[in-house]
Amino acid sequence: MTQTLNLGTASALFSSAERDFAASRGTARLWARDASLWTGTDEADWLGWLDLTDPSPEDVAPLQAIARDAAQEGIRQVVVMGMGGSSLCPDVLAQTFEPAEGHPRVSVLDSTVPEQLTALERTIDWARTWFVVPSKSGGTIEPNSFLAYFYERAREQLGGPPGRHFIAITDPGSSLEARARELGFRSIVPGIPSVGGRFSALTAFGLLPAALQGIDLQDWLARAHPMATDCGPEVPVADNPGAQLGLAIGALAAAGRDKLSVVLSPPLAALGAWLEQLIAESTGKAGLGVVPIDGGFLPESDAAAADSLFVYVRLATAPAPSQDAAIEALLALGAPVVRIEVADPRDLAAEFFRWEFATAVAGAVLGINPFDQPDVESAKQEARSLMDEFEASGGLPETAALLEEDGIEVTADPNLEHVHELEAAIAAHFRRVGRGDYVAINAYLAMSPENQRALSRLRDLLTQRLGVPTSVGFGPRFLHSTGQLHKGGANNGVFLQLTADDPRDLPVPGQAYSFGVLKQAQALGDFAVLSQRGRRALQLHLPAASPAELEALILRVERAIPSRAAERDAPTPTAKETPNHE
Repeated sequence: MTQTLNLGTASALFSSAERDFAASRGTARLWARDASLWTGTDEADWLGWLDLTDPSPEDVAPLQAIARDAAQEGIRQVVVMGMGGSSLCPDVLAQTFEPAEGHPRVSVLDSTVPEQLTALERTIDWARTWFVVPSKSGGTIEPNSFLAYFYERAREQLGGPPGRHFIAITDPGSSLEARARELGFRSIVPGIPSVGGRFSALTAFGLLPAALQGIDLQDWLARAHPMATDCGPEVPVADNPGAQLGLAIGALAAAGRDKLSVVLSPPLAALGAWLEQLIAESTGKAGLGVVPIDGGFLPESDAAAADSLFVYVRLATAPAPSQDAAIEALLALGAPVVRIEVADPRDLAAEFFRWEFATAVAGAVLGINPFDQPDVESAKQEARSLMDEFEASGGLPETAALLEEDGIEVTADPNLEHVHELEAAIAAHFRRVGRGDYVAINAYLAMSPENQRALSRLRDLLTQRLGVPTSVGFGPRFLHSTGQLHKGGANNGVFLQLTADDPRDLPVPGQAYSFGVLKQAQALGDFAVLSQRGRRALQLHLPAASPAELEALILRVERAIPSRAAERDAPTPTAKETPNHE
C-alpha cells in the first residue's frame, strides 16, 4: 500500500500544518492519549481503537467459534440490524466480499422504511437465519425496533422462543445486554467502551460479521497491524501515512477546501459510506467540518475544484481507466490529490486504521473533538419528542406546506421566497446555492437498486447544473452519519429532503407506533433541526415512493434549473426586466 500527496497550490498550507504538528509532537501526544491535542475534554476516553490491530488468538477465538457454529448448523443468512457505526463496516464487508464456502451471507438492515423491512423479510429462511443486534449503548431506537419486530416474526415462524437465532453486540451493562439475557440470546458479545461506534470497525462490531461470512480474522488483523506500526508514535510525521492524510484533510479544510471528494475503484466502492460517517460525524461540529462526497466530485475546471481535496483509493489489480484519466486531469489543473494504492481488497483492514488515525489528526488540526456527535443527539431528541406527541395524541403534528401540486407537498425553511408552483419552488431553492456550498439529497425512501439509480441521476443532474458537490443519503441512516455535519458544521449545505407515504406499514411489537410513524418522525425531526439552525432546506413529500415518481421529479428538476450553457446563452435582462427582490 502506497500513499502519495500531490497538493499543487495547496502544498504550502500542508507544509505549514506538517511543521506545526511535528513541532508540537502531535503523533506522540495522540498515542499518549493527550486530550489537549484536541479540546482537552473527554477525548482520552475514546482512543481504545489505537490498540486493536495486534490481538492475541484468545481475543478473536470467541468470534471464530460463533462463526464455526453458524457454518456447522447450516446457517445461510445473517441479518445485522443496526445503525451508523454498528452497521456500516458490516455493510462494507458484505458488499465487498463473497461469503466463503459453507458460510452464510451477511445482510444489513439500517432503515426504518417499512418497504425496506418487507423486502428483507422476503429473503429469510427462518430456520437457517441468525440475527445480530449491534448497539453500543443498547438504547438506540432503530435496532431495538428491529429486534422487537424480527424476534416476534421468528417466534411465529419457528413455533417457539427463537433466542438461539439472535446475537447481541453491546457494551457491558447496557440495556440490550439485559434484554438479550432475558430473551435467551445465543451469544452476547461485549463491545469496548473506549471505542466509539464509527471507530469500531476493528472491534467485534466489525469482526463478528467478518468471521460469520468466513473472513480469517487473524489474517484480517495482521493486514491492519503494519498500518498501525507505520502510524506509530516514533514515526516521523513525514513518513506517517495516517498523519499525512489527516494533515492534508484538516489543513485544507481549515483554509476553505472543506469538500473531500473520495474516488474509489469499483471493487472498493462500498467503503465510501463508511468513510462518509467517519469523516462527517467526526469533523462536522462547532461550525466547522469536512464534507465527504462519496462517489467522487470530479470537476473539469480549476474554479469548480477550488474548495475540494481529492482522494483516490485505487485497487492496483482492478483500476478503472476512466478514474485514472479523471485524476490525471485534476492533477493537470493543479488540484490537490492524495492517491492511495491498495494491493488487495483484504487490505481494507489497514484502510480502516489509516482513515481512523487520519480523522483524529484532522480533528486536532481543526481544534474540535472528533469523538463526540452533539447534533446527532439533537435530531434524536426532536424525533423522540414527536414520538411522545404521537403516543399522547395518536398522531404526528401537521406541518404547514408551502404548496401542493400533483400530489407533491412542498415544505421549506422560513427564508425561501414565496412561490405558488412546484418548479418555481425548486428553482427558488436552488438559486440559493453559491460558491463554496454543497447540496445534500436526504431521501427517506427504501434503498432499493431502482431508487439508488434514480437518486444517482438526480445527484449527477444537480452537480452538473449547479456546479457544486452533491451527496445522496438515505434516511434515517444518514442521521447517524452526515446528519451531524449537516446541523453542526458550516452553514454551506443546501438540503433536499424527499419523503413519501408508505404503501404498507409495519407495527413495532410492544409499541404504540409503527415503523412508518418512526420514519416520519425522524424525517420531521431532521427537517425541524435544519430549519432551527438556519439551513436552506426544501422538503418534497411524494405521493408514492416509486422509481416512477422519482423519474418524474428528475424531469421537474431538469426543467426548473437551467443548464449553465443555457444561462450563458440567455439574453441579459434590461433594467426594466430585472426582478426586484427587495
